[in-house]
Amino acid sequence: MKNLIVLMALLLSVCEFSIAQNALEIIQKADAKNRGNSSRAEMSMTIVRTGWQRTVKMKTWSKGNDYFMILITYPENEKGQVFMKRGKEMWNWIPKIERMVKIPSSMMMQSWMGSDFTNDDLVQQSSIVKDYNHKLLGSEKVREEECWKIELTPKPDATVVWGKIIIWITKSGYDVWKTQYFDEDFELVSTENASNIKKMGDRSIPTRMEIIPADKPNQKTILEIISIEFNINISESFFTQQNMKIVK
Repeated sequence: MKNLIVLMALLLSVCEFSIAQNALEIIQKADAKNRGNSSRAEMSMTIVRTGWQRTVKMKTWSKGNDYFMILITYPENEKGQVFMKRGKEMWNWIPKIERMVKIPSSMMMQSWMGSDFTNDDLVQQSSIVKDYNHKLLGSEKVREEECWKIELTPKPDATVVWGKIIIWITKSGYDVWKTQYFDEDFELVSTENASNIKKMGDRSIPTRMEIIPADKPNQKTILEIISIEFNINISESFFTQQNMKIVK
C-alpha cells in the first residue's frame, strides 16, 4: 500500500509537470508567432469615448524582447513623437520641446497616449514567457474558436505590472484570442479581444485588438495592424536615443 501511494504521488507530480510544460509551450508558440525575431509595422489606434473618438497612427520596430520603438505619424500635433524600449528602460522623445524623457517603471501602468492601453502594453516591457509562471486551466470556446485557457502569475523576482493574466489561445493557430488583465488584488482591470485574422507576410495573425476597461464598459481602444513584416534585418544600434530624433 505504501509503495502504491508513493507511485501515485510520483505519477501526479509528473502529470502536473507535464501540464505546466504544455502551458509554457503553448505560450512560447503564441508569443513567437505574434512577435517574431524582429518586426516592422504600421498601425492605427482609435480611442472611443462617449460622444467622441480620436485616431493615432504609428510606425513600429522591434527586435526580440528587449528592443521596441514607436513613431507617431498622425495626428499632426503629435507627429514625430517617439517611444522606445531598450532593455529595462523606456524613453519618450518630444520633438516640439526637443526633450528626451525617461519613463520610470512606476508609470508603466499609466495610460498610453490617452488610450486604454498602458505603457507596458505598447512596448511589451514584461515578457509573458520569461516573467510569469503558466498554468493550463483547460479548454474553452471563445467567439467560435476552441482555445486553451492559461493563467499567468508573476515569478517572485519579476518586475511586472499585473497581478495575474488569463489568456485564451486558439488551438487552430496559436493566436492570442482573448486576454484578461488583473491588478495585484486580482481585480479585473481590462479585457482585450483579438479578431480579423489576415495573412501578414509569412503568417496569418489577428489584426484587430480591442481593449475594454472593466470599470468603464462604454469605452474602448481599438488597435489595428495595417501592415507588418516579420524577421526583418534590423540592428540593435537602431534603438538609440540619437535615432529617436531622426527616425521616419
